[in-house]
Amino acid sequence: MTTRFAVSHRARSKFVKRGLRNYFEYRDLGIARATRGKVVAHVIRARPGRAPHGQWHRHDTDVQFVYVLKGSAVFEYEGVGRVKMKAGTCFYQPPGIRHREISHSRDLELLEVVAPANFKTRDARAPAARRSRARR
Repeated sequence: MTTRFAVSHRARSKFVKRGLRNYFEYRDLGIARATRGKVVAHVIRARPGRAPHGQWHRHDTDVQFVYVLKGSAVFEYEGVGRVKMKAGTCFYQPPGIRHREISHSRDLELLEVVAPANFKTRDARAPAARRSRARR
């Protein structure tokens, strides 16, 4: 068997301050272990008093999508422009797309699913300026 059963109860789970971004806390849902590294899933929430740095970057992934559970955030994507995400929004980030987070609300919570579980994040140059309207 290549995968195994996993369950993550909120009451028994902890958010940790280590993760990709220092302005977020992460709650691992046990999916990376269950899938032996094929997929990672975690709940991400804003850390009090921390703001995004707006650094352009990209991820070496096969699949990455995010569902906004609470609050809101503004992201900017190469070829797309700024997009405001709010509770109930689901978004898919194509592999390697350059992007950055502009801002988020204090109560922001996201569910993120990424394959593979151990992916690389690389700093990126800002894309060439392009006239685009923000998507809402």
